[in-house]
Amino acid sequence: MSPSKKHFCAWARRQNLEVLPPDPQIVGLYITACASGTATGDKKPTSVSTIEHRLSSLSWNYTQRGQPLGRKDRHIATVMAGIRNEHAARPRQKEAVLPEDLIAMLETLERGTLRGLPDRAMLLLGFAGGLRRSELVGLDVGRDQTEDSSGWIEFFPDKGVLLTLRGKTGWREVEIGRGSSDATCPVVALQTWLKLGRIAHGPLFRRVTGQGKAVGAERLNDQEVARLVKRAALAAGAHGDLSESERQKLFAGHSLRAGLASSAEVDERYVQKHLGHASAEMTRKYQRRGDRFRVNLTKASGL
Repeated sequence: MSPSKKHFCAWARRQNLEVLPPDPQIVGLYITACASGTATGDKKPTSVSTIEHRLSSLSWNYTQRGQPLGRKDRHIATVMAGIRNEHAARPRQKEAVLPEDLIAMLETLERGTLRGLPDRAMLLLGFAGGLRRSELVGLDVGRDQTEDSSGWIEFFPDKGVLLTLRGKTGWREVEIGRGSSDATCPVVALQTWLKLGRIAHGPLFRRVTGQGKAVGAERLNDQEVARLVKRAALAAGAHGDLSESERQKLFAGHSLRAGLASSAEVDERYVQKHLGHASAEMTRKYQRRGDRFRVNLTKASGL
């Protein structure tokens, strides 16, 4: 029996209610109790996402028994709509890392050892590519090198680097042009990391060990991107007027993606294309390769 079914059955026993056959009215009373924090063992109101998960689990369990639960019944649907309206948390948008923020963050990174090189490359590549953190750490040096890869890189002399990514809407290509300065150029940062880290095959971003002198073989976890952004943003003094706990909540891996979208001063359709939004993805199939790097979002965003 699933945890959700156990929770529901325990609540029903306390109320002297039967769980079979499935009764939408009883299930409606149950999710109301969850939302109010009065269900079995609950000390505070249950989140909307947890209630929806429990409801889905119950529905699946009943279906497996050959007794489907009518989730569209008004006793469930109406109650669920009310719970969503009253208790659903407002989506938290992460603070965008703008070019001036990013430059300040780069200044906080460790110098003189290998440790600061992948951090620098991840911040710049993540920003210039408008990448999701999973896309960033999932990159390989080349095509078909690891089973858990989400894509690979390819350098174009004097132009930049092309990322081939497997995203939510399928494969897409992202062009990272060279920056106006080597200090803020994602391509230079990437080349430096590859050269000094002696990385020629496999995962692009890896942990630096041995007091900053050795490079591991394993791929970084995507949580490392979020931690890096938080750490560097706090060290750079971003939103210094807020408490540290409040500042911690403002920044995450998505801050880099939001930063590019907020700062690149080019036609919106280029940004949509760059980020791989579904509404612009189809247009990319009709572009000729001669158009590569015609629009340089690295320089357009101020790097």
